[in-house]
Amino acid sequence: MRRMNEKGFDRVAVLGAGTMGHALALVHALAGCEVRLQDSDAAALERAPGLIAAALTTLREAGEIAAEAVAPALARIARTGDAAAAVRDVDLVVEAVVEVPEVKRAVFAAVDRHAAPGTLIASNTSHLDVFPVIPPARAALSAIAHWYTPPYIVDLVDLCAGPATAPATVARLKAFYAGIGKRPVVMKKFIPGYVANRIQAAISREVYQLIDDGVVTPREVDLSVIHGLALRIPVLGHLAKADFTGLPLVQRSMANKKDAPPPPPPRGSSPTLDKLLADGHTGVMSGRGFFDWGGRSPEELFRDRDRRLIALKQAMRKMGGPLEGT
Repeated sequence: MRRMNEKGFDRVAVLGAGTMGHALALVHALAGCEVRLQDSDAAALERAPGLIAAALTTLREAGEIAAEAVAPALARIARTGDAAAAVRDVDLVVEAVVEVPEVKRAVFAAVDRHAAPGTLIASNTSHLDVFPVIPPARAALSAIAHWYTPPYIVDLVDLCAGPATAPATVARLKAFYAGIGKRPVVMKKFIPGYVANRIQAAISREVYQLIDDGVVTPREVDLSVIHGLALRIPVLGHLAKADFTGLPLVQRSMANKKDAPPPPPPRGSSPTLDKLLADGHTGVMSGRGFFDWGGRSPEELFRDRDRRLIALKQAMRKMGGPLEGT
């Protein structure tokens, strides 16, 4: 195997240039890797440089990266529509295509045909068990490395081995991502959604039920989350907050709880959500979802979001990070 750089991987292929793919290309380029960003959708490849440049500008303006790091990061990212060319002679393949089993199966088959035998494969799948669609010859060097949007700011990475994954594969990914300042969490087994997404899914079920039942508006939901939940979560998390509340009170609250959590929604999700989508309101990318985003471009809105997330991260660093027990 070729000599690795001090970060762990010299060359990385990112397959899929969409919302996560372009951002993961940036994460690895900032880590010093030469990145090949691949997508069969020419429009996605065309859009990626502008999104990457906007993210770099935000990081630079916030002081998260030095001005002199911008041009080298951009220079490390090459785009291609050719999957074979993308994965040839790389150390790590990051798969970030849509959550459709047959699409992923085809992508992994292409990797199997064209990548070197020792190439690691890391899938960014959120809920899909990808291990059955990975070719058996690649199983030992394949794992899940699941990220959160935007991954150049949100540091959590879920790492998960498959039934045939070699322990060294997850160990290498953990060491690499921890070494570039990320926060890898190693799952003991695959479970769809991992930790953060499963908690978020439980919140979403309750939120959509409240909206569908006419209890609150979307604005009131977000005010409750921002000013009730979110202020304490960065400092205490959830279980440390329970310790500060006092576990006897937590136990009594659970015993006295009269409301039952809503069941998982039937196929088709929430009527409110279905109506928004039927009307073409897909969220920020269309200019409207639950909220009207005022005609600002997605790039402008992403930059505004990123600036606020960075400011929160910097404030947390200044105060010494979360309050943690042992």
